[in-house]
Amino acid sequence: MTSVLLEFSMFPTSDDCREGASVSKQVSKIVDMIDKSGFAYKLTPMGTVVETQSMREALDLIEKAYERLDCERVYSALKFDIRKGCSNRLERKIVSIEEKLGRNVHI
Repeated sequence: MTSVLLEFSMFPTSDDCREGASVSKQVSKIVDMIDKSGFAYKLTPMGTVVETQSMREALDLIEKAYERLDCERVYSALKFDIRKGCSNRLERKIVSIEEKLGRNVHI
């Protein structure tokens, strides 16, 4: 059992896929794909965190996200946290911090 936490942001930088300064229309296509993928995820104001069981699944998700945009130029930033012998870290990492603080934190 492996847990791959992938935090990423991806959005178009070219005018062919932007509506002024906003990229939310394009980003929503990626979020829809992630939501339908069945992977656990959390949307944040600056990106999305997804938990998969393998690096291959995480990389396939990134490739599908890129294909969803179909834009001349795309920016993406990715971070991985890979740990063997664990699961459900998307939730468990927050619980661990809350236990140490002795209170709930806002996410």
